[in-house]
Amino acid sequence: MRTDAVPRVPVPHAITRLDEGLLVEWDDRGHAYLYGARGLRLACPCAECVEEMSGRPLLDPRGIPEDVRPVSIALVGAYGIRVVWSDGHSTGIHTFEGLRRACGCPLCGVAAGP
Repeated sequence: MRTDAVPRVPVPHAITRLDEGLLVEWDDRGHAYLYGARGLRLACPCAECVEEMSGRPLLDPRGIPEDVRPVSIALVGAYGIRVVWSDGHSTGIHTFEGLRRACGCPLCGVAAGP
């Protein structure tokens, strides 16, 4: 038996687009978290928002409207979602692994997610 197997990244049970953000249900037993729209937009991992080599943020938060909202979402393979934002941005892919790490629900115990 292999002990070096890579842990499986959880795939959400459901993702609901709301004006206030994305509600990700990690299972059907109540493990869910609402990722706030502006925080998720500011956490965009794309090359336009984050310098690829250093990881230095390029996005100026002052340029993101306070009322930014997700307009649509689409699955990207079996590992993430692409969000089209009301400010026109649509190139970032939020991986399920990254979203799970940032889950701020009581079960996960993360202080603050995107």
